[in-house]
Amino acid sequence: MWRVTHVVIVGGGPGGYEAALVAAQLGAQVTLVDRDGVGGSAVLTDCVPSKTLIATAEITAWAQESGELGVRVEGRPDTASSVGVDFNVLNARVKELAASQSADITRRLDEEGVRVVHGAGRLDGPEHVVAVTDNGEERLAADVVLVATGAQPRVLDTARPDAERILTWERVYDLDEAPSRLVVIGSGVTGAEFASAYNALGVDVVLVSSRERVLPTEDADAATVIEDVLTRRGMTLLGKSRAASVRRRGDSVLVTLTDGRVVEGSHCLLAVGSVPNTDGLGLQTAGVDLDESGNVVVDRVSRTTARGVYAAGDCTGVMMLASVAAMQGRIAMWHALGDAVAPLDLKTVSSNVFTDPEIATVGWSQQAVDAGEIEAQAITLKLAGNPRAKMQGVRDGFVKLFCRPGTGIVIGGVVVAPRASELIHAVSVAVGARLTVDQLAHAFTIYPSMSGSIAEAARRLHSH
Repeated sequence: MWRVTHVVIVGGGPGGYEAALVAAQLGAQVTLVDRDGVGGSAVLTDCVPSKTLIATAEITAWAQESGELGVRVEGRPDTASSVGVDFNVLNARVKELAASQSADITRRLDEEGVRVVHGAGRLDGPEHVVAVTDNGEERLAADVVLVATGAQPRVLDTARPDAERILTWERVYDLDEAPSRLVVIGSGVTGAEFASAYNALGVDVVLVSSRERVLPTEDADAATVIEDVLTRRGMTLLGKSRAASVRRRGDSVLVTLTDGRVVEGSHCLLAVGSVPNTDGLGLQTAGVDLDESGNVVVDRVSRTTARGVYAAGDCTGVMMLASVAAMQGRIAMWHALGDAVAPLDLKTVSSNVFTDPEIATVGWSQQAVDAGEIEAQAITLKLAGNPRAKMQGVRDGFVKLFCRPGTGIVIGGVVVAPRASELIHAVSVAVGARLTVDQLAHAFTIYPSMSGSIAEAARRLHSH
């Protein structure tokens, strides 16, 4: 006799709620255990809030630099000094949109029959029992368990956040006025995004990078463009510098570097990575292996080392993107519930850095090509030659494509441009569908358009 499968999901972020929707669609009884709010950090404290902040920064930057287009703000030619931002309004909008998105997801889960239980969940032994602690304890017996508990900002022992002057990205939206000087520690994706955004919002920003350049894991040519733009806009970049400590002094913060220099600011933002939320979940007792960093070890269909226990999202450390978390969660449910499933392929994942301009990438990278991991032909076209870019006053950025010699199959690409996150989709489709550069080039583009540069790059890689 057919039996309904009970799926218990611990964690309400993208990995959790997307998995819940798939499991419900496939006929399972689904319970979602959530501690911090449906949507998780992606919706409540990370992706949605930060990209809402960045949207305002983007508009501000365009207004400041639109003088050559004939734009005059308040009738004054000096547009840079006449564009202001109300941080109370901005941060209120950030929180409102995050709460609204969380409510929308909660509503959808309810419509699909998913039971949401508030509390902290943990695996109680190897028998697929999840214990939920809130004002009491409820024990949930499951056939399948998915762990999707996410990650939290890493902090330094010598730089403890105080939610007032020393901040993680979860608390910047509580500021009621703009920092007079913001010191950002960390030049990875999070640090670069916030540094770029606050710089555009008119804040004096100092970016402390332990590496030689910002965004060390991104395409080197793309990172160089971002560095040039940030420097031109007045940001102070301290490369090859590592923070030793951060301490308060009245209404200021003092950031001491390992070489003895001291950088003073009104606020400090710590962007030094994340740590997985895997402590106290009973994982190892349940037979779930963790790696040396505390991440849940999973395979390409999201299985852990414990039978019937899956994991998805930032707690796995696979690729810290909301889109990857969601796909891991869906794959877990498709596999667990016997539906058709394809293993996760990271070479088809597109990602984006929301600096200004943005950096979007997909597939094989320049670094991999240079290291000899794969043989490829490449072409780079600067946006300065694109007619739409000229019309919009865009000078910074480029399109880069990689294809296999002989076959011309598109294997990767980089786009550095305003809204690169939208432009990369054509390249993502080409990579995912194994299209050739000729097939990509023969698809019509609009004239004039930024996407015309993608087609032009493909034409230049024409395989005879």
